[in-house]
Amino acid sequence: MTRHGEAIGRWLATQRRDWARLNTEQQTRLTKLGVTPARVVHARSAPAKTSTTTTSGRGAEAFHKGVQALAQYRAREGGGTPGRGHVERLPDGSEHRTGVWVANQRQRRDRLDPAQLEALSALGQEWAAQ
Repeated sequence: MTRHGEAIGRWLATQRRDWARLNTEQQTRLTKLGVTPARVVHARSAPAKTSTTTTSGRGAEAFHKGVQALAQYRAREGGGTPGRGHVERLPDGSEHRTGVWVANQRQRRDRLDPAQLEALSALGQEWAAQ
């Protein structure tokens, strides 16, 4: 919405963002109108975790399930790699998006540990041996 050519929403966002720069009178007037300062978002103090696949916990379970699904696919099909859209039904009744999982592992191969790369290589994923 604009008023006299001024974008009110943009103006309000600027006032909230730059609250500390406003003088006390301006802050008081805006507070009476129900305007509050914007929530301050601080930068992370520690770098983000780079690996999405781990050797313990949920990441390891997910990787194991992916290896199981890929092994089952290769045993049934006599080799090869599933297409990106392939979904494999596991013996426990769950479904695994094996094609997407393989594509993701290929993309993350530089962050996989040697045991994971070996498991993929053993299942015929030539890119894992590089």
